[in-house]
Amino acid sequence: MALPNFHFPNLSVAKMLTSLLAIALFVFVAVAAVSGFLVYQIVRPQRVAASYDLSVMMGHPVTMSFPVAGGGSREGFFFPGLRGAPTIIVCHGYGSQRSDVLTLVSALQDQQFNVFTFDFAGHGNNLPGTTLGYREVGELRSAIQAIAARDDVDPTRFGLWGVDMGGYVVLEVATSDPRVKAFIVDDAYSDPRVFVQSEIKRSGLTVLPMVDKVSDFGFRMLNYPFRAQPPVTGQLPATKGVPKLFFVAQDQQVLATETMDMFNRAPDPKQVVRTNAAYSAMSDDSRKNYETQVVGFFLQSLPPSGTPAKN
Repeated sequence: MALPNFHFPNLSVAKMLTSLLAIALFVFVAVAAVSGFLVYQIVRPQRVAASYDLSVMMGHPVTMSFPVAGGGSREGFFFPGLRGAPTIIVCHGYGSQRSDVLTLVSALQDQQFNVFTFDFAGHGNNLPGTTLGYREVGELRSAIQAIAARDDVDPTRFGLWGVDMGGYVVLEVATSDPRVKAFIVDDAYSDPRVFVQSEIKRSGLTVLPMVDKVSDFGFRMLNYPFRAQPPVTGQLPATKGVPKLFFVAQDQQVLATETMDMFNRAPDPKQVVRTNAAYSAMSDDSRKNYETQVVGFFLQSLPPSGTPAKN
């Protein structure tokens, strides 16, 4: 009498487990590939560097270079204002460059402020690759240090303006440098990881499982030296007594939520202004009105001469 064969069920189970493992491996590889591609695209934004001819630019700007950590340098434009006046540093946003903020620069210079603007790493004429704010904070610190060494500015009074990535950089510096006497942030975020998630969401690929988490992990590995960097939210109490203005665009949901949260946590004095669109997407009339508000804020809190007017 033949004995029953008990190997077939075990063989079937093994084949099923092998198939499931293969599917799981395929999904993991697919998610990792998509996430890696997304992160690569985010940290290497497309650049269309502008060309400049200072001889025809209004405001008589001069080229000014300053060293940055790790070697190399950044080049910016210094627009002279009233001698001995404070300097406003205008920080462009992600995927942008200094040429995109020149109308704001001109509006500030017209009111006798010294104004400086430059391109962050991975933007403008610089080599590709951005950390979305981590290393860029050091660039702004270096710019302030270089400007403070000039003999035609007030080395103790600076104003800062920044949008999204530039806003994060402004917050990091404003919470730690007492020379920053007033600042404005527009659709800022508290941590570069938040911006990565915002861009991942905009891609529409969050329908794939774990893409957001794998992308976050990939971005953190790329910026491993900054793994312990806390969100700037916890440092906001250090800005007590420093006038600050928060712009919140209604068409930037994630960043609007972030910016409002930081506004609510920030100590006085503070103001918030809601706009219909991001700075880069504003119509000419809306942008002119926006820039008028920016100039008015700095005239009130950081006048080119004398002391701030009392509220």
